Amino acid sequence: MPQIPETIHELTVGQLSARSGAAVSALHFYESKGLISSRRTAGNQRRYQRDTLRRVAFVRAAQRVGIPLATIRDALAELPEERTPTREDWARLSEAWRSELDERIKQLGRLRDHLTDCIGCGCLSLENCVLSNPDDAFGERRSGSRLMVEPGTRRGSRSSADRPEKPETCP
Repeated sequence: MPQIPETIHELTVGQLSARSGAAVSALHFYESKGLISSRRTAGNQRRYQRDTLRRVAFVRAAQRVGIPLATIRDALAELPEERTPTREDWARLSEAWRSELDERIKQLGRLRDHLTDCIGCGCLSLENCVLSNPDDAFGERRSGSRLMVEPGTRRGSRSSADRPEKPETCP
């Protein structure tokens, strides 16, 4: 990893990329999403404060555990611009994210446990597809990939409460 002298307080995008391990395009993306910031030189080149290294590390660590960028941005917005995130900041934020991560772990567990039951085509043709449609209200009455017309009713005569929000597209 290239060393940058401590007397240099601003980094070019290339230096920040080399030190952080993030691609230049990722750094530009992070900046467009408000996760990091830079100033522009007279020649319109980006310059980043040294503490941006810690912010990029913070973003990448949070991404690795599945935290959405919008949530990371909101967390970083709570910190003063001129201050590098500390171990205490990370501990506080990770505690706040714990319930969200626990819910994701439960969802992944359900996915793993029910994966063999899923046919994987997305047509919802299984009677109980907890993966593709976990809150399937219609599935409690009928199975199949399409809502079928009730015997004795004409197509289109269902009440609005019985109509799906969007039509099924499975053949």
